[in-house]
Amino acid sequence: MAGYDAIVLAGGRGSRMSGRAKPQIPVGDATMLERVLLAVRGADTRVVVGPPQSVPDGVLLVQEHPVGSGPVAGLAAGLDLISAATVVVVAADLPFLTSELIESLVAQLVEDADAAVLVDENGRDQFLLGAWRVSGLRTALADLAPLPGRAMRALVASVRVARVEVPAPQSAPVPWTDVDTPADLDRAREGLPRPPG
Repeated sequence: MAGYDAIVLAGGRGSRMSGRAKPQIPVGDATMLERVLLAVRGADTRVVVGPPQSVPDGVLLVQEHPVGSGPVAGLAAGLDLISAATVVVVAADLPFLTSELIESLVAQLVEDADAAVLVDENGRDQFLLGAWRVSGLRTALADLAPLPGRAMRALVASVRVARVEVPAPQSAPVPWTDVDTPADLDRAREGLPRPPG
C-alpha cells in the first residue's frame, strides 16, 4: 500500500461533555486520542489539530485558525504539515477505530476519486472518516475559502467521492462508533471487551 499521512481532528468545545476535552477522555486503558493515533500508526506523519494537549513523541500538534473555527479550517491547518500524496482524515472521538479500516479506506481511494469516505450501516456518510488525495483536497479547500465555519459536508460535496461500505464486525464494537455525549461514552465503555479471567 502506498504511504499516507494522517490528520486527527481533536478540536471542538466539548459542550455536550460538560466542557471536558473529549479527545483526552479515557475509554478503557487509553484516551480516545491515543486509540485513534494507534489506528493511524501506519502513517508517515501524524498531525493532531486542536488545542494544546498531550500527544505522543513524534506526533505533530497544530491549532486551527481562528481557534474553534471548525473541522474544515482544522483540516487546512493540518495540511500545512504533511507531505504525502494521500492523507487520512479522522475525528479524535472514534475509540474503536482500527488500522484495518484505515488501510481499507486508503485502498479504496481509486484513481477517479478525490476521497474515499466511509458509509455507515445506516447509509450515512462519515465525513470525518476517510482517505483523501491531497492534490484534490487542496484544490477543494481553496475553492471553499474563507474556511472558518465551513462544514465538512460542503467540502465533500465539492469533490469526487468513493463511498466505502464495510461490514460491521459481529464480535467487536463497530470501528466507526463516535462519542459525542455522556450516553455515547457510557455505551462505548460498556462495549469494551471484557478482560480475560
